[in-house]
Amino acid sequence: MTGIAVVGGGLGGLTLARVLHTRGIAATVYELDASPAARDQGGTLDLHEESGLRALAEAGLLDRFRAVAREEGEALRILDRRGVVRFEETAEESGGTRPEVDRGALKRILVESLPAGVIRWGTKVTAVSAGRLTLGTGEVVEADLVVGADGAWSKVRPLLSAAVPVYSGLSFVEAHLSDVDERHPAAAALVGTGSMFALAEGKGLIAQRTGGGRIRVYAAVRTEDPAEAADLADRERLLDVFAGFDAGLRALLEESDDPLIPRPIHALPVGHRWDRRPGVTLLGDAAHVMSPFAGEGANLAMLDATELALALAAHDDVESALSAYETALFPRAEEAARDSADNLEACFRPNAPAAMVEQMLAHTAHRPEGNPS
Repeated sequence: MTGIAVVGGGLGGLTLARVLHTRGIAATVYELDASPAARDQGGTLDLHEESGLRALAEAGLLDRFRAVAREEGEALRILDRRGVVRFEETAEESGGTRPEVDRGALKRILVESLPAGVIRWGTKVTAVSAGRLTLGTGEVVEADLVVGADGAWSKVRPLLSAAVPVYSGLSFVEAHLSDVDERHPAAAALVGTGSMFALAEGKGLIAQRTGGGRIRVYAAVRTEDPAEAADLADRERLLDVFAGFDAGLRALLEESDDPLIPRPIHALPVGHRWDRRPGVTLLGDAAHVMSPFAGEGANLAMLDATELALALAAHDDVESALSAYETALFPRAEEAARDSADNLEACFRPNAPAAMVEQMLAHTAHRPEGNPS
């Protein structure tokens, strides 16, 4: 085997390289960012036992993860637009089975677990074919396997599929608050130690407490035109959209740091799959980007990576490994994508947040006694 070329150094690509490394299989990750800290790495993640945590176990990194995980981040509040709490669950009540971690901290663990030279930082991939990458320097890389772990707008996906992400009808505007316990104590108390959803028909405020005394806020608005997200990133315009929300909720936007960041939400078609083509496959958002309303994006990327690595370790030839991997990938991703699309619709119905509250009450009611997972 001349090697495995992984396009993209996000959580999925790094997990693949790490699990392969633990099985004695070499891979090289080609990442456009100049370093792990070249840009903001995103908010907090809750890792699931059957996916993200399983991936870390296979990677031999659970202990390192536990050292930076924030179990208090499992707390959840659901509010209506008036700021009335309609559902609340403490971290202790949640069962401790989905610990939170800042995405940047998790990425650092994965990067530090890999030998020097495995990740080629600041490397632009300009062309891709099965078994070959062309880099921005003009260098041509030959490989037995090219893995597209390069996100929603993947350069590798067109080798396998004509599908492209489609606008979901929902746009986020991202806002940040820093040093919240000192500078924004009311916001800190409102959000709590975990996540908060304040939902109404067609709009909502979703806030996450992250490490380092920060809160990340996503103002969600149903709009037909994804370009309108840029207009909504004007603070006064955004506050007008949320004029019917409680003053304490609006303060999450009024007091936030500049600038606001527009993020239209896109998704691949539910059930996206492709025919087997030798020497190339996809994982994570490149394979099944979906809205965040199933909480599965990072978890599935890490699970995909783990399943692919284990398949490559278990089979004598690459094609047999890819066939086994994709056979399991497609139905798993389809189920999560359908849940994500359904949850997005439920969160913004005319009677919101009733559907999300009902879902959470049903979840808590079906926990086995003595095992609150």
